[in-house]
Amino acid sequence: MNSQSVPIELQERSYGIAIGSALFDDPHSYAQLPGASHVLIVTNTTVAPLYAKRLERALHSKFAAIHTVVLPDGEEYKTWQTLNQIFDALLGNHCDRKTIVFALGGGVVGDMAGFAAASYMRGVPFVQVPTTLLAQVDSSVGGKTGINHPLGKNMIGAFYQPLKVVCDLETLKTLPSRELSAGLAEVIKYGPIADLDFFQWLERNIDALLAREPLALAYAVRRCCEIKAWVVAQDEREAGLRAILNFGHTFGHAIEAGLGYGEWLHGEAVGCGMVMAMKLSHRLGLVDAAYVQRVTVLIEKAGLPVLGPCLATSDNAGRYLELMQIDKKAQDGEIRFVLIDGTGRAFVRAAPEALVREVIDAGCLRL
Repeated sequence: MNSQSVPIELQERSYGIAIGSALFDDPHSYAQLPGASHVLIVTNTTVAPLYAKRLERALHSKFAAIHTVVLPDGEEYKTWQTLNQIFDALLGNHCDRKTIVFALGGGVVGDMAGFAAASYMRGVPFVQVPTTLLAQVDSSVGGKTGINHPLGKNMIGAFYQPLKVVCDLETLKTLPSRELSAGLAEVIKYGPIADLDFFQWLERNIDALLAREPLALAYAVRRCCEIKAWVVAQDEREAGLRAILNFGHTFGHAIEAGLGYGEWLHGEAVGCGMVMAMKLSHRLGLVDAAYVQRVTVLIEKAGLPVLGPCLATSDNAGRYLELMQIDKKAQDGEIRFVLIDGTGRAFVRAAPEALVREVIDAGCLRL
């Protein structure tokens, strides 16, 4: 399979997303990077045994000093304490301002490595090498970095663009089935918010994606990256349009925070959150019931939950609302949602609390 490149057009911060097979451990993938006396690979306990040595060998032809820090694996470790392990490695190895940080792993690794790169000496370059589907189609692209707080997901971080993104589809072969399904949530979201044709393609090809058919995966990753690149080029810092990429995330982040990070995977929470957002769009008269059902069926076929957990025994909807108040889209204490307006169109707006409560009450598992 030939590699493809999707450009992110951000003037002096522009970069490319390389998509293909046998890329991440090919020295040619990094030939155009600037020289540096130090490189730090940030990875985790799951990915390191599979890929860390291979990346180290690929980088040795260009960089003299290569260091690796291995973080614990899981959303629950996306914290200040874990972030400090990256800073400890940078400082302990006397890394300078030209040091390049490589994020080798999924979304948690990429977000934390990027935040560390944005902060260390007020900014050192970094490269995203995503090894999960979710990271390849979403979190590695666009420069969002950060960590979680017990009260809210991704509330502490920075916009900081990488030098390059290297999406090696071969790494998806070792991805556990649950992680693959979680990644499909972020794939599916691009259809309702931006591309009806892609949504219809997903309906026809969801089984091929679950079977990890190379051509299907390659097309899905490329199309998702193209849509995200288009959105990010228009709104890098999420002042408006980019917020549509958070379809399902207002409900989803509440699920993650309410259960405790790591109980549900991010993609599982987002998949369920998309169903809730579709139902809210329907109650507001924006989409018909048939379209809600199509999206719900696709999410369920991807192996994702379509009913949310109960977060409180007495006022479950109230607990959701409390958690959703701490959301980056909230303004003046008003919760705002990404809603679907017809097919392939999305926008951000508030909704009456009574309707939101109805959606939560109707869409959650009973204790």
